[in-house]
Amino acid sequence: MKIKDGFILSEVAGQTVVVAVGKMAKQFNGCIKLNPSSALLWKTLQKGATEEQLVETFMNEYDVQLEQAKEDVKEFVTNLEKAGFLE
Repeated sequence: MKIKDGFILSEVAGQTVVVAVGKMAKQFNGCIKLNPSSALLWKTLQKGATEEQLVETFMNEYDVQLEQAKEDVKEFVTNLEKAGFLE
């Protein structure tokens, strides 16, 4: 899975945010503020990643157990799918 084209991850006033550009700006108004773990997962999805790769990336960066990492990643991916951010 991968983040759709038309979204840019940026640092604004010390916060990591996602904004829509181009055609996507007509469909999505505003911005999304990401915490550090969400930003890590977003960056990984920009390159294209499976859920398993996201879990591995999450566990390598944060001190979490496998089941918690799976749960957190699933919730993040589900939210992105519902919002229409994934290809």
